[in-house]
Amino acid sequence: MEEEDLRWLSRNSKREDVRLDALNELLRREAFPNDTRIKIRFTKALEAVFEKSTDPTYAETTSLFAQIRAKRRIALEAGLFQQRTRLVKAERTLAAKETKKALEEKRIATDKVGWHMEQLANLDRKDILESDRRIYPMWHTLVMANVDGKRAVMPMRYHCRQNGKPASIDKQYDGLYNARRDNLDGYWKNVWGKRHAIMVASAFYENVALEDFEHRALKPGEKSQNLVLEFKPQATEPMLFACLWDCWHKPGEPDLYSFAVITDEPPPEVAATGHDRCPIPIKQENVDAWLTPEGRSKEELQSILDDRVRHYYEHQRMAA
Repeated sequence: MEEEDLRWLSRNSKREDVRLDALNELLRREAFPNDTRIKIRFTKALEAVFEKSTDPTYAETTSLFAQIRAKRRIALEAGLFQQRTRLVKAERTLAAKETKKALEEKRIATDKVGWHMEQLANLDRKDILESDRRIYPMWHTLVMANVDGKRAVMPMRYHCRQNGKPASIDKQYDGLYNARRDNLDGYWKNVWGKRHAIMVASAFYENVALEDFEHRALKPGEKSQNLVLEFKPQATEPMLFACLWDCWHKPGEPDLYSFAVITDEPPPEVAATGHDRCPIPIKQENVDAWLTPEGRSKEELQSILDDRVRHYYEHQRMAA
């Protein structure tokens, strides 16, 4: 999510629709965690939107993002010190006698020193890169949905865990950030036609095998390589992706709001890259109907998905 995407959400909602309470609660859980295994991740681009804002309404949100950065800095600096110490030890060992183990320790420590330094530099970087806008599965972003009976701009996790499912399903099925259109009446039947959302985006990213991208079979002994492709429409307005969402409840644990993007067969230019799915961008005039699905027939809802914006997507290869 980037600034233009947030502007669309702002233009199409009221100030009171933005659930800052839910956003701040997630940020507090990351800044002051009771369980360090659970990470709450937002994009740097979204963080920058709040950091640049002068709206006093966002003061707590901005402060919490700053505290998370400070916490991250402490962890990175500690890790950098540890890896530099490891590197010095390996170099001393090599000065006395060259061993395979010491060479490997030096290589690993050198790589990790470089990684920590890069992460620290990124922490302070003010300019926003394309990679800063990319949302990964299990990260959080803002989506528009009807929550508790009213329109809301709500932070949700990009990987849908439906209510009643065990938490272990996140690892058991790692593709639940997408909901296949041909499975809406199957796996997604409990939320399809009941809880719909809109994710605003300016691009989407897909993993494609190199051999599929090049339209060839693997050569003898060749291992499959993964490519990351960015797809951008030839349009100035953000895309409005049709989504499903749910709220997962379990006594003694915080509620989890999460969503999945509905995908369908791709247009020819996406299929030509070797990828077989594509998010569905719905039209602006269909947003209200999409967000209020109850009482509407499945045929009407399917017609909204059919009456999509027919973008032409240009693609480029990204760093994995």
